[in-house]
Amino acid sequence: MSILKNIDPEIYEFMESELVRQTDHLEMIASENFTYPAVMEAMGSIFTNKYAEGYPNKRYYGGCEFADKVEQLAIDRACKLFQCKFANVQPNSGSQANQGVYQALLKPFDKILGMDLSHGGHLTHGSKVSSSGKTYSSFFYGVDENGIINYNKVREIAHIVKPKMIICGASAYPREIDFAKFREIADEVGAFLFADIAHIAGLIVANEHVSPFPHCDIVSTTTHKTLRGPRGGLIMTNSEEIAKKVNSAIFPGIQGGPLIHVIAAKAVGFAENLKPQWNEYAKNVKANAKVLSNILIKRGYNVVSGGTDNHLVLVSFLGLEFSGKDADEALGDSGITINRNTVPNENRSPFVTSGIRIGSPALTARGMKAKEFEIIAGKIADVLDNINDKKLHLKIKNEMKKLASNFVIYDKATY
Repeated sequence: MSILKNIDPEIYEFMESELVRQTDHLEMIASENFTYPAVMEAMGSIFTNKYAEGYPNKRYYGGCEFADKVEQLAIDRACKLFQCKFANVQPNSGSQANQGVYQALLKPFDKILGMDLSHGGHLTHGSKVSSSGKTYSSFFYGVDENGIINYNKVREIAHIVKPKMIICGASAYPREIDFAKFREIADEVGAFLFADIAHIAGLIVANEHVSPFPHCDIVSTTTHKTLRGPRGGLIMTNSEEIAKKVNSAIFPGIQGGPLIHVIAAKAVGFAENLKPQWNEYAKNVKANAKVLSNILIKRGYNVVSGGTDNHLVLVSFLGLEFSGKDADEALGDSGITINRNTVPNENRSPFVTSGIRIGSPALTARGMKAKEFEIIAGKIADVLDNINDKKLHLKIKNEMKKLASNFVIYDKATY
């Protein structure tokens, strides 16, 4: 970092400030995590200079012999990790991975059936403000009054809509997804089954959540979130025919030269996921989320679905005077970073919302376990109980900073 400090002191200062923020605050956004220093080193590597349109051994540029080795290693590790036959490691994000899936298997205005955004789905699952909802005819299923997917209801909707593709997977659904049941429904209506496992991928590879394979035709994920790798996307399948279509959809369909430095970082992250200790991390992620959920329920808060099977807890404030935005800001002032989130039966705007989403992956990566999560969950409830008490928020912020200081994720030597 000494070179950057001299060349661009303004950016250097912002990076130093962000390091302090990530160190002093408790990061509890469910889609964020702390990646490995080796991953960051790969992302800042010499490969940032290299153009490599195409795929290993089929490039449009010369000088790709080492880029080929990097990408092929990333592919091989991804396939081993998820126990699938084909993987495309080039998507720059989860959203672009999903766009690639649609372009590979659908035509404009084909019908897709995904999870409603306010019920836990994702923008790219057919939301009208997303290209997925503008390019395709999107329909939705949701959760029941208990906050859980009713597969019989999904079946009813699918038989009425008769979609070309059914999308399973979510960004704010705290329960395990039954891919086998989705497969049954997809077969009944002759639809492709597409699983977006961006949030649960790290649990799946540790056998802490059921795998989408062999049930799904195609699977996408991000490589950060619960996987702890670099920010990026990934598409997988067991079908050679689908794999060829995906490759064409990504390049030249929606992307140009792949980010080989990020692909190298993905390979490094996959290597970490393949280590035996990864399973222990995933177990702790789930256990810590359950601690959060149980304490918030005991403190009288409405945890959607009554608990969690994965890495996140969704809390609804429907019927209360304060909003998700109010809670987001109050917890932020208290040194706890979460995100406001829509909830089933939402009656506020997506910018305000009636809920919050809390995740355990990042603090688990710092080494925190049940003891620490009990303390943190109690403090979250204290803040929510006293949403306007600025003095209490400052007091809790200092307490959380002290707690965080015992679990430093990056020091000057590794950053």
